[in-house]
Amino acid sequence: MTPAVRCIGLRQKFGDTVAVDGLDLVVECGLVFGLLGPNGAGKTTTIRMLTTLLPATSGTIEVLGRDAARQRTAVRRLIGYVPQQLSADGTLTGRENVALFARLYDVPRRARTAQIDAVLEAVDLADVADRQARTYSGGMIRRLELAQALVSAPRLLILDEPTVGLDPVARDGVWERIQATREATGMTVLVTTHAMQEADENCDRIALMHRGRIRAEGAPADLKSALGPDATLDDVFRHHTGNTLTEDSENGGMRNVRAARRTARRVG
Repeated sequence: MTPAVRCIGLRQKFGDTVAVDGLDLVVECGLVFGLLGPNGAGKTTTIRMLTTLLPATSGTIEVLGRDAARQRTAVRRLIGYVPQQLSADGTLTGRENVALFARLYDVPRRARTAQIDAVLEAVDLADVADRQARTYSGGMIRRLELAQALVSAPRLLILDEPTVGLDPVARDGVWERIQATREATGMTVLVTTHAMQEADENCDRIALMHRGRIRAEGAPADLKSALGPDATLDDVFRHHTGNTLTEDSENGGMRNVRAARRTARRVG
């Protein structure tokens, strides 16, 4: 079966800095796959290449069998993307935000209204869809962005720190909608997060990334059991990546930290 994502020898350089260093990664269809690692590990750079926003320096990326370098339009039609930074427009209503993405993703006009209504219902925003997004809580904003990503019925949903800044109740609400949609449609979910509990509870498989490379991969239970009966995913993270305040953070991670903090402030 063709995997949702296949990366072979993926490499990305910014000047003299190697952000992604010969990455090999396969994400099978239907999974919730977590890409974890400290700031500066190369996670967001990898996501940007997968979404065709950034061309790879070298190596290949296939999304559901399509070459991300040669078939960018085809790849974009297969994915939904929730970036780390907020993408909803506060001056528009929830419905208008989703409608904008429906047009951007070229959802057929005859099906557009029904699809917009369906995703707003799926993320539990139908009752407030005609309010301006600026009046939404942080959890509602993240669910709105999820609706934006889902309106094109993607086969691969890519989430970059989707619950940053959210309280536990709002975070659980976002994940309930993600899991419900996955179960209903069979889509694959690729997520980056620093919340180990969130990854442990929701991911079928995890890859730990450090200094641009995959250091460990497997089901959360298997990764924990390899360290011992009482190991947590935090222990696995530390074992394979070491202290998060590494040179990686100094070389590029502070930019990610600032972005995450800005997002956290905006979602309240």
